Amino acid sequence: MNKKSLIIATRESPLALWQANWVKQRLEDIHKGLSVQLLGITTSADKLLSTPLYKVGGKGLFVKELEEALRKEEADIAVHSMKDVPMILPIGLSVPVLCERFDARDALVANDFHSLDSLPKGAVVGTSSLRRQSQLLSLRPDLKIAFLRGNVNTRLAKLDSGEFSAIILAAAGLKRLGFAERIRAYLTVEEILPAAGQGVLGIECREDDTETKELIAPLNHRDSNACVTAERALCRYLGGGCHVPIAAYAEIKGTEVTLRGLVANPDGTVILRAGETGSVDQVEALGVAAAQKLISQGAQTILNSLTE
Repeated sequence: MNKKSLIIATRESPLALWQANWVKQRLEDIHKGLSVQLLGITTSADKLLSTPLYKVGGKGLFVKELEEALRKEEADIAVHSMKDVPMILPIGLSVPVLCERFDARDALVANDFHSLDSLPKGAVVGTSSLRRQSQLLSLRPDLKIAFLRGNVNTRLAKLDSGEFSAIILAAAGLKRLGFAERIRAYLTVEEILPAAGQGVLGIECREDDTETKELIAPLNHRDSNACVTAERALCRYLGGGCHVPIAAYAEIKGTEVTLRGLVANPDGTVILRAGETGSVDQVEALGVAAAQKLISQGAQTILNSLTE
C-alpha cells in the first residue's frame, strides 16, 4: 500500500474532535508510518444553534460540509456519529466502516434528581430530539420538554445554570468526553429506544477510493455494522429523519439479529412498536420487514402529518 498520509474531515466540537482523534490513533497504531491529519470544519448545524434541526434541514447539516470536503478531495475520510448521518448518502460517497458500538443508551443528567421517576411533576427537561421527547412524554406526560441544543459542554452548562431540572444526552458522548460521573441514570432501551446508529462511529469516504477503504477496513466491526444496517434500513424505508420521532435498535445473539423499531407522535400519546428477528446476512430485509409492520399499524399517518 503506497498511501502514507490521510486527512480526516471533522466538526470542531469537543466530541467530534475526540472521535476523529480516536480514529486517527487507531489507524496510526495499525499502519506504522501512516501520518493522519485532522481538517476541522464548522458545519451549518454548528452555526444554527437557536433552531431545532428538524426545522432547518435535519441532522444532515452536521455532515454536509464534511462530505463536500470529501468530494473536493480536501479530505480522505470523515468521521461521524452514525445517528447524525442521513439515511441516503450522496452519490459517490459511502460509509464502508462502522466501528464497534460503544453505548447506545440515552442518559439522564441532573444535579438534584437521581432518576426519571424522581423528577417532580412539571419538571423542565431539556432535549432537542423529537424521538426522546415523544418517549419521555409517554413515560411522564406531566413533564415540560424544553428546547436544548449545543455541544455537550454547552448543554451541561445550561443545566448547571438552572435552566432545566434535567437533560437527556447520549451516554456514549458523555462517557467519551469524561463526563460519566454526570450521569444520574441510564435510560434502558425499553424505556427510550435509541436513534438508529446511536453509539456507533462511521467512517465515510469516496466510493472509488479503494486505497483509503483498505486502510480503514480494520476498524470495521462486523456485528455493529449488521445492527446499524438493519436500523438504517428501517428508517430509510419509512423515509424519516430527525423531523419525525423514529427509533431503531438492533442486537445480535449468535447468528440472529433482533431489531426493534418505533414511530411516535411528538406528544407521546401514540407510540407504535414493531420487532423482527432474522439472520445476520439478511439485515436489510429485516429493517424493511419491521418498517412494514409499523406502517400496518398506522405509522404512515403519523409520518405524513409531520412532513406536510
